[in-house]
This record gives sequence, C-alpha cells and structure tokens, in this order.
Amino acid sequence: MGTEALERPPPTEEPAPEWDDEYLDDAADRLAHNYDLAANVTIRDEPFDLYGRMKMKSQKHFLHPSISFAQHEAHEHLFVRRVDALYVAELEHLVEFCHDLADDWIEPDEEHYGTEFTAVLVPPVLTDDVRSFVEDFRDRTLIKFGYHGHYEVNLVVAAPSDEELVASENADVRSAFATWEPIERTEPGLFDLLKRRLQL
Repeated sequence: MGTEALERPPPTEEPAPEWDDEYLDDAADRLAHNYDLAANVTIRDEPFDLYGRMKMKSQKHFLHPSISFAQHEAHEHLFVRRVDALYVAELEHLVEFCHDLADDWIEPDEEHYGTEFTAVLVPPVLTDDVRSFVEDFRDRTLIKFGYHGHYEVNLVVAAPSDEELVASENADVRSAFATWEPIERTEPGLFDLLKRRLQL
C-alpha cells in the first residue's frame, strides 16, 4: 500500500482502510465508530501507519433549530506508528511535532473549543523510562488566554505482545489500543465523547 504525504489533515470521505498488521487492524475496528481513518500517511516527513480524525460540533437552539447560538467545535487528530524500539527522545520529538501542527491546523476563533493531538507508539517492549515519561506527561495550551479554546497533546504507548499499555492522563483512546482487553459494555458513543470534550 502506498504512502500519502500530507501537509493538512487528510480528507475524511474515503472508505475505512485495512491494515496488514493484526494489532492495528483490531485497534482500527475499535476506532472506526468515532474516527475517520487513513492508512500509511506521511505528514511533514513523519510516517504513520494509521491516522485518525474526529470532529464534533455542539450548538444550542432557541425556539427553533434554525435559531442557534453558542456553537462550539472540538477536534481530535490521532497519529499511530509501530516502531522497532522506543526512547523518550522520540516521544519528545512527537510532542514538538504536534505543537508545530497546532500552529497550522487550528483555526482559532470563538467557536473553537478544543483540539487534541494524540500520538500512539507501538514498540516491542515498554521500558521503565518510557512508562515514567508517559505517566507524568500532560500538555495543554490555552489559545488567546482560552478565548479561542485550547489544544492538548496526549501520548499512548502500547506493547501488545506483552499486553502492556501506558497513556497520559487525558488520552481517551487508550482502551482502543488495549486490544487484549474487552471493550467496555457501555462504550462511550459520539454524544458521550462530545459531552466529555465540551464538558456539557
């Protein structure tokens, strides 16, 4: 399968792709209900086996749906890469990569509530230094003192062969990548995710 090089988020109208990687294919099945997915994407010279995108919109109505106000949008970008080995330096590099994307991909205005950038790495083993770094990691940036919302960078590291996973505090996708564990019986749907993002 070819690799698509992108400067902006990829289009979301394509049919759901498939992966030649059983673990990523299983994770994608869990993500497909809420995310638009793309396979083998390169963004600014960074290759990813899986890219996911979700956009949610909330608005309130007065008397009739045609009269709306308090519109807010939340976005999430998911970057997944399988690696032969993982060091803290690569995690730090991807954090900076996400910050650079935030500068170009976010259109700050009063309707923008928040954007999340989540990097997921899949190494053969989960080392202690990587675990410690991810567990302690949190990175949220207010845009124009919060008047134009915020963006957040999250990290997830999964070692499926050992059935181990670590995620930063606000990485809601962690359960999708713990494929060896059953999905919650009441898995959050799109409305639940929207409420969580917009704190409704």
